[in-house]
Amino acid sequence: MSLESVPPKYAQLVQNLQRRIESGQYAPGSTLPSENELMKEFAVSRPTVVAALRILKDQGWIDSQQGKGRFVLGRPALASFEGSRPGRAYLTTAETATEGEIVESAVVAAPNRLAALLGVEPKTRVFLRRRLISRDGEPTEIVSVWVPLELSEGTDLTSAAPLPEGIRSHLESRKGVRFDHVVEQVTARMPTTAEAKQLGMPKGVPLLVVYGAVRDASGRPLTAVEVLLPADRHELEDAYPIG
Repeated sequence: MSLESVPPKYAQLVQNLQRRIESGQYAPGSTLPSENELMKEFAVSRPTVVAALRILKDQGWIDSQQGKGRFVLGRPALASFEGSRPGRAYLTTAETATEGEIVESAVVAAPNRLAALLGVEPKTRVFLRRRLISRDGEPTEIVSVWVPLELSEGTDLTSAAPLPEGIRSHLESRKGVRFDHVVEQVTARMPTTAEAKQLGMPKGVPLLVVYGAVRDASGRPLTAVEVLLPADRHELEDAYPIG
């Protein structure tokens, strides 16, 4: 196996803990090892452990209680159904919960595809907030959130500091909008020179690109998300019931 195909450490930790839960080593109702214990056993950093535990909680494998620790719930039905939605994850997770830096925060002309997702004319001026996400000190993805100008006004999206809450919570509290659903599209393309440099990608490796159109209950576009994932470090999984 080449080094490029090895999953990030947080993903490996998620898989290891899931296997232990499924095997019964961590039985439902039992207390999960502490962050320090997991760091020592798996020789990983605290941000890696925190990221893995957040994913397990979001997917329903574990729960946490203030002052009491984390408890095993067991294998949830369709565990990957909610946790495998990249667009949703980046909208609901606080920016301070992940490593990363703001690489762009500006008013820009909307590219054709993003304009279509936002329901505006191409080249319409919109606000762009772009983050370079890292895991274990290595860049792993680029997340861009595109917001109509009127929705970005009076918010902290222009700040160079990471938000202590998810973009969804921030916009809903500041602007009074209500996110209802996300329509995701997945495609692939080769990275630009700048993208390949930012992500440290070797030549010949494509990007998986996830586009998410965020809408309210009436179907009105509110924001759009673009997630760039190097194909040699990520895989997308889905699960759904058979009716």
